Amino acid sequence: MAKNIAILGSTGSIGVQTLDVARNLGIKVSGLSANLNIELLEKQAREFKPRIISAGTMELAAELIERLDGFGIEILYGIEGMKKVAAMPEIDTAVTSIVGIAGLVPTLEAIRNHKNIALANKETLVTAGSIVMEEAKQNDVAIFPVDSEHSAIYQCLNGNRHQDVKQLVLTASGGPFRGRSGDSLENVTAKDALKHPNWKMGSKITIDSATLMNKGLEVIEAKWLFSMEPDRIKVVVHPQSIIHSMVEYIDGSVMAQLGSPDMRIPIQLALTFPERAVNDFSRLDFIKCGDLTFEEPDMKAFPCLGLAFDALKSGGTMPAAMNAANEAVVGLFLDGAIGFMDIPRIIEKVMHKHSVNTKPGLDDIIETDRWARNMVGGLL
Repeated sequence: MAKNIAILGSTGSIGVQTLDVARNLGIKVSGLSANLNIELLEKQAREFKPRIISAGTMELAAELIERLDGFGIEILYGIEGMKKVAAMPEIDTAVTSIVGIAGLVPTLEAIRNHKNIALANKETLVTAGSIVMEEAKQNDVAIFPVDSEHSAIYQCLNGNRHQDVKQLVLTASGGPFRGRSGDSLENVTAKDALKHPNWKMGSKITIDSATLMNKGLEVIEAKWLFSMEPDRIKVVVHPQSIIHSMVEYIDGSVMAQLGSPDMRIPIQLALTFPERAVNDFSRLDFIKCGDLTFEEPDMKAFPCLGLAFDALKSGGTMPAAMNAANEAVVGLFLDGAIGFMDIPRIIEKVMHKHSVNTKPGLDDIIETDRWARNMVGGLL
């Protein structure tokens, strides 16, 4: 069980729920990082009294220095601040919940300083899976998945042989637009897309859930976490979000992990594995949960899922290009600059223009990210 942690992205949805888990279990929180929400970061720092915190900019850090005068907290900013939080000598686990590729460099910093990773930042493995997993192996670091789907698979694989797995089955809620045609989605608004039926999440991941890109990113993450080829990873739509994912074995057995849609459950397991700890989180009531249903995902209405499979099969820098394009266009959609169905159209155009580097280093990944974002701007 984790004894001392740092949280990268402490003011986001996962970060806040991680602090709830830490509060419940009595886990020491020595480091916190956030971007712009310094009001919440200040509140967290006052409660948990970490040794180091990091804000997004120098100006915000200067404001926090004034607000937290007398607390003895070292206050940093930017990427160097996040890296220092990730590498704190006293922590045993870094919870990486920064949204997007911004989480890649500090996650690698934590791994290189021999910290176990509770991974909620799926883009880290989407963009640089081979690099990250090799670094984890070299530094004898465990990566515990926080995403409910990957936590479910992790549990279903536990105690079984890898060679006995036939396929991984990731479940998807289908998001707020499940069952609708692509034509009917042309004019939906960001307000519509942010109404997720089951989960309370940040705006970027909620839009990704609405387009099914989030499930595509999870497919790529699953490939790296569990050493599984793309044709052995399947997605099924499960609107109730009770079965979080499944593993099918070669003998026909299927193991599924079920639970209430409460992210604190997989967060806690990532911090306590292989132990399980008592909590007062929501419990699954089989009588009240009703029917469990399953559907094939509609890749015509939601082409982002197919684009993610294409990127995974292309390999190299293609997932990084796809991810960067997605981050850019989701931001544009949230700002009202493009329509909902423009998201997959622009991503596909960027992917078609990308020349894949099949054996990239970290600098190549970062350059691909920059190129793809610029390409989105050029296409507009």
